[in-house]
Amino acid sequence: MTTPKFNTKSPTIKRILREAAELSNAPSPDYTAAPLESDLFEWHFTLRGPPKSAFAEGIYHGRIVLPPAYPLSPPSFRFTTPSGRFEPNREICLSISGHHEETWQPAWGVRTALVALRTFMETGASGQIGGLDTSDAVRARLAASSRSWRCSVCAQTNEEIIAECEERCRESGESSETKEVEVPAELRMAFRDEMEKEKAATDEGAKEDAESAELAEGFVQTAPERIHNAPHAAAVAPARPVQRVPAPTLTTRIPLPDPMGPGAVGIQQPIHIDPNGGVPPWLDYAIMAMVMMLVAIILKIMLR
Repeated sequence: MTTPKFNTKSPTIKRILREAAELSNAPSPDYTAAPLESDLFEWHFTLRGPPKSAFAEGIYHGRIVLPPAYPLSPPSFRFTTPSGRFEPNREICLSISGHHEETWQPAWGVRTALVALRTFMETGASGQIGGLDTSDAVRARLAASSRSWRCSVCAQTNEEIIAECEERCRESGESSETKEVEVPAELRMAFRDEMEKEKAATDEGAKEDAESAELAEGFVQTAPERIHNAPHAAAVAPARPVQRVPAPTLTTRIPLPDPMGPGAVGIQQPIHIDPNGGVPPWLDYAIMAMVMMLVAIILKIMLR
């Protein structure tokens, strides 16, 4: 079988290879995880049940799927071994809020997630979809049968895988007390389908808010747009017929006395002067009478 080639310059590939090497070089007797030879983004994990619980005698197997944006996005987990706590093959996601995977911290890794999963096994399902509220007797029975559970991909039982981990720990001098991983207090667990429902509901609400805001913004902008377009309409209006400009009116400057003092500037007021104001009305009548007399004399001469 040919070994698949990966882009070792990719930050995601570098991070995955570094985590795989760290888990191999610093093994734990309580859990182990490694990527498949054919796919670095799919891992298989095996872990012991948390001590002093109904899962204490159990060994559980599962799958890890790393997203292409890892470690910026969180990995997802599936338990393939029945445990009485989680539904088999139900996808689990880890995040701060339990519903928004964007809050996953890149500083966390596969080891942190595995330790967190062991801790979450002791918590109650509390009606959570994907969580099982079985009795301690059922969980103890499933724990006893889980040791012989065999993964078809790994071709080993859970007990054989953990036995190899214990052997590597003895060779390297590691123990469960040597290096304890602290689970961040803000780390939460959720199921993928629940997250998608929550996200869909949130997106729907955000969409409605955006539509309402857009409608409100449209009403607000209606009046300003009319005012803004008015000069443009005036600019493209058809030209009106040319009108004659009246002759300028004669104006004279008449200084008015200013009670504030002689230094004040006089106010200029236009004075309208009638061109015919200096001719008396009787002169017009006299001229008209003379014209009529001349016309009468001419007609009298012509009739002789």
